[in-house]
Amino acid sequence: MLDVKSIVSEALEANSETFRTLTEEVKELMQVEGEVGRMTINGRLVKLKPYGEALILSDIHGDLDSLVKIFDQSNFLHVMQQNRDAFAIFLGDYGDRGVYSAEVYYVVLKLKLLFPEQVILLRGNHEGPEDLPVYPSDMPVQFQRRFGRSWLETYNKVRQLFNFLYTAVIVEGRYLLLHGGPPYQLKGPEDLAYAHKRHPMESLLEDILWSDPCDALDGVYESPRGAGKLFSKKVTFQAINNLSVNVILRGHEPCLEGFKIDHDGHVLTIFSRKGPPYFNRQGAYLKLNLSLKISRAEELAPYIYKI
Repeated sequence: MLDVKSIVSEALEANSETFRTLTEEVKELMQVEGEVGRMTINGRLVKLKPYGEALILSDIHGDLDSLVKIFDQSNFLHVMQQNRDAFAIFLGDYGDRGVYSAEVYYVVLKLKLLFPEQVILLRGNHEGPEDLPVYPSDMPVQFQRRFGRSWLETYNKVRQLFNFLYTAVIVEGRYLLLHGGPPYQLKGPEDLAYAHKRHPMESLLEDILWSDPCDALDGVYESPRGAGKLFSKKVTFQAINNLSVNVILRGHEPCLEGFKIDHDGHVLTIFSRKGPPYFNRQGAYLKLNLSLKISRAEELAPYIYKI
């Protein structure tokens, strides 16, 4: 039976040529639009009907241990093998900070290749466009150490792939999933589907990747991160009304217990890795039935698992 540890072993042994080949294969998959299995892909937006199961995780940041624990604990590779309506949804930020950035990318790309109609890879701010650099970014140093003389070509292949990662997922009538937050200018799904094409003329993509909720504000303010916004519950309510969903599921922020809830229960943050440099006591992930109709994030508490 397929297990994540065997994929990790492969990742640890992969040379630069194998890594680049995998990246190219996945890039081809990520360019397909229309009906792909149970997904409907429009631009960089994925829509799912509200049925089936989902494993939702975010912000692995080069931590192989957390990634392996989540898949071992959830048994979700086996679930996907048995059920075509089971989806593993990653909310972005696969690399940086942890020492196994290249290997984490390899594992998630391999999962996409093995389950092309069930694995959904979203873009995080650490997979952002080149004019929105992340500081400090330690991936170049990690790739140099990992791949030697061929590091730059391998690193650039991964950088090119970032432009093909999805921007958001909408589970119809249920959830909006993205990395940071909804843009305050969001009017409908098209703004999510084509945010990448309107960057940098508009800040849609920047806000999707970088923004954070703040209960103490009314409106939007420039983020202390240097990109994106701090957005109020007014922005959240506007987004969920315009998209006909109830809850926003996002990552991006370290959480002491692996998750937190904002904006009167309409924003749930999930942070899946744990430990330095973030010092959160636990990482978390969601495992839930997508047909479950909920009105507030607090109702998802039984489906939040910690590592």
